[in-house]
Amino acid sequence: MLPTVFRDKVVEACGPDHDIRLLEQPWPDEPMEHGYAVEGMDGLKEYMGKADDIIDFVGDAEMVITQLAPFSRGMFSRLPDLKFVAVSRGGPVNIDMKAARDAGVLVVNTPGRNASAVAEFTLGAILAETRLIRTGHESLRKGEWRGELYRADKTGRELSEMTVGVVGYGNIGTKVVRLLRAFGTKVLVHDPYVQLSAEDRNAGVEHVGLDDLLSRSDVVTLHPRVTDETRNMMNAETFAKMQPGAIFVNTARGPLVDYDALYEALVDGPLGSAMLETFAVEPVPVDWPLLQLPNVTLTPHIAGASVRTVTYAAEMAAEEVRRYIAGLPPVNPC
Repeated sequence: MLPTVFRDKVVEACGPDHDIRLLEQPWPDEPMEHGYAVEGMDGLKEYMGKADDIIDFVGDAEMVITQLAPFSRGMFSRLPDLKFVAVSRGGPVNIDMKAARDAGVLVVNTPGRNASAVAEFTLGAILAETRLIRTGHESLRKGEWRGELYRADKTGRELSEMTVGVVGYGNIGTKVVRLLRAFGTKVLVHDPYVQLSAEDRNAGVEHVGLDDLLSRSDVVTLHPRVTDETRNMMNAETFAKMQPGAIFVNTARGPLVDYDALYEALVDGPLGSAMLETFAVEPVPVDWPLLQLPNVTLTPHIAGASVRTVTYAAEMAAEEVRRYIAGLPPVNPC
């Protein structure tokens, strides 16, 4: 999320007659902080930057656009001129929202900015497992030509003959469903808080309970937000309900999964393999047991990273800035 991209989009939307200051922080080359680990930042989940440094940079600015800069209660009290914060993320996890309301600061965000990127990545993750792309790649790297992978009892399966369960039907889940339908896949959806679109329903997508989805799906892919209800939703009990040999994909959030239970499900069954893109602790420890399993593909939380994610988020944030300056209501208030 380069600040130059956001500046260019703001100038495009609002004109050049504004004082715009830029600060580029070291994420993702350095890991984020977590609010519960730093005194005074307990209202924040994850962020990048020290409070004093951010306060010095913001100074007397009325408006801020950020991806990860923290804004805690104590920081708002030291920024009396600040009235507007645009967070270029799906949720304002780096903002103490109650403190923002108390300080009279409007916070907006950019929901869905990386939905297409994550949906495409999810399809790639599913294909890497169902068509044995990882297995073939790793064997060749070891100097092994595994001709037996061509055997009917060893080879992969096409999405057109499989059932995929999609947990979560928000910005990302709906796009994953649309892509799966193009492969001729049988799709099951679990999300107790939404209705299926008429297009998906007419195409044969089923809206089912979680137990039904787990027991019928060849592949299960996660796309809900982390809430008290969804935290550790995939655990020993839920993994046990999945089909023997099923594939598990998580491109959503790490806290949705009990990783000890996942390890057991991959070693002792029923899971055949897993693709993991996000983790409860990032970066993952180098001695983490899941890193050692041969039936797991792992990537370092990059599903939402694309050039279009950045430019789309910048366009959404710039439009919110334009509307604020013009005295119009925000599109995506938090």
